[in-house]
Amino acid sequence: MTHIRFSLTQTDGNARTGALHTPRGDIRTPAFMPVGTAATVKAMLPGSVRATGADILLGNTYHLMLRPGAPRIERLGGLHGFMNWDRPILTDSGGFQVMSLSKLRKLTEDGVTFASHIDGSKHLLSPETSMEIQRQLGSDIVMCFDECTPFPCTRDEAETSMRLSMRWAERSRKAFGDRPGHALFGIQQGGVHADLREESAESLTKIGFDGYAVGGLAVGEGQELMFSTLDHCVAHLPQDKPRYLMGVGKPEDIVGAVLRGIDMFDCVMPTRSGRTGQAFTPRGSINIRNARHAEDPRPVDETCDCPCCTDYSRAYLHHTHKSQEIIASMLLTWHNLRYYQRLMAGLRDAIAAQQLNAFAARFTEQRQAGDIDPL
Repeated sequence: MTHIRFSLTQTDGNARTGALHTPRGDIRTPAFMPVGTAATVKAMLPGSVRATGADILLGNTYHLMLRPGAPRIERLGGLHGFMNWDRPILTDSGGFQVMSLSKLRKLTEDGVTFASHIDGSKHLLSPETSMEIQRQLGSDIVMCFDECTPFPCTRDEAETSMRLSMRWAERSRKAFGDRPGHALFGIQQGGVHADLREESAESLTKIGFDGYAVGGLAVGEGQELMFSTLDHCVAHLPQDKPRYLMGVGKPEDIVGAVLRGIDMFDCVMPTRSGRTGQAFTPRGSINIRNARHAEDPRPVDETCDCPCCTDYSRAYLHHTHKSQEIIASMLLTWHNLRYYQRLMAGLRDAIAAQQLNAFAARFTEQRQAGDIDPL
């Protein structure tokens, strides 16, 4: 019997708001999880990440098993103690990274044998080893091991991949066992095919998980196809469990997915963009490297309460980024993470007030207006 439970407080159409209750604290939904792939959210202190409004972080099995190694992290107090984050952590199972990063990948029924992208050393990831590594890390929410179906692929390839992932999901469930205070999420696959998504959802529901993720989207299919597929995905997932859209994403993708009933998100976009000089605002993103910001005394976003916006100008950010000073990455990352958390708070409030359609319309209108105000 898990000590993690999900409660809904309000719905608005297909959208929901509520909380995932864990021993390490509540996760308000819809939720955005900053990505701390290698036990750090790049350019941020854990306390700073919390200050942006984040209730939960994401870590990654693949990267942490290669460096510094899950046994070492376990000896050093688990991932929470190791990285000084005392709130919930979700760990991805490593399946996506095995597909996208590793070399000499060999897929069998047992699992995936691969060569490390770091030093070429050989490793095996299977449902059982993934569950053990995530246990050693001490993550609060564990993801079952799956194959991330590539796009594009044929329907037969998507079917074969999905059914392998369902067999792995059953093995993951068995290997996970009974761990009070920890949750295991299943991952729906099936590419862009509605019948395969339905079959996958039925298989996962029969096995029984604490939450359900939608995998294999945002891998190149485009927003329109992602949204139409997502409609089929969500329709077959349990109403009383959290739904997690993996690897998404852009602000407009998040709003569209919330409208369709998704509760949880993660993406490297706000942190990666911060390091490359891109800042998110209600009126779209800006490139701080552009010359028009060189003498602009305004903040990135006059409505934002983060230190980047309350204490620094676009001109300063332009200068420090062009000079390759670390503070530019720190400030822009802080701002972007705060932008995402403000977006999630706005979505939660709008659902609670049953005003989500109006919120989404204003969101789209503002972004279409662009960052065009004169100095």
